[in-house]
Amino acid sequence: MTAYLWTKTAHLVFVIAWMAAVFYLPRILVNLAEAGNEQAVRARLLLMGRRLYRFGHIMFGFAFVLGLVLWWGYKLVSGFPTMVAPGSGWLHAKLALVALLLAYYIVSGRWLKGVEAGRALPSSKTLRWFNELPVLLLVAVVYLVLAKPF
Repeated sequence: MTAYLWTKTAHLVFVIAWMAAVFYLPRILVNLAEAGNEQAVRARLLLMGRRLYRFGHIMFGFAFVLGLVLWWGYKLVSGFPTMVAPGSGWLHAKLALVALLLAYYIVSGRWLKGVEAGRALPSSKTLRWFNELPVLLLVAVVYLVLAKPF
């Protein structure tokens, strides 16, 4: 049981770190859209965005691997609780929402890379609305994990 709790703790820490990147990268895009032609500001924001995007991928990777251990750990470690059982439909719904969050993060990263290649971003107003989507997805994920409604 101790291995399970440490694995779950580490998974949550890496998820929180990844979500910080998911929340902040679109904010950098908003700032880029509003920076105009100020090259020094744009260069700094692009550098921050690249580093954050890389950091987020690393955090997602750790969270993903630990999530797999939580999901299938009962096959690897005796006494490890299982999440693969009847009534775990919530887990599939959660994983679908996590896949949407990952797609969202990748789209943000592509927009960042597009700016570096000279392509234009959507308007700052559109990016501000885009910035709110992961909050809704995260609320749904947390609800599913805590309530396990189905």
